[in-house]
Amino acid sequence: MLLWVWIAVAVLAVLVLGILAYGLLGAMQRLTRELRATDTALRPIRAEVEQTLARAAAQRAGDGTATSR
Repeated sequence: MLLWVWIAVAVLAVLVLGILAYGLLGAMQRLTRELRATDTALRPIRAEVEQTLARAAAQRAGDGTATSR
């Protein structure tokens, strides 16, 4: 009789671990999708900021107004 209880406990433990793994894998896939979408949305903004920084550095170098830190 005690053997059946241990088997039931083991089956329930495996079931709970499977449910947790399924939920975590789904959450990881959703997070990956969101990160890709965010990267796609921010790529043009990042390029624009890099261009602005390059222009500002070129102007500073051309004017001789570069400040040393």
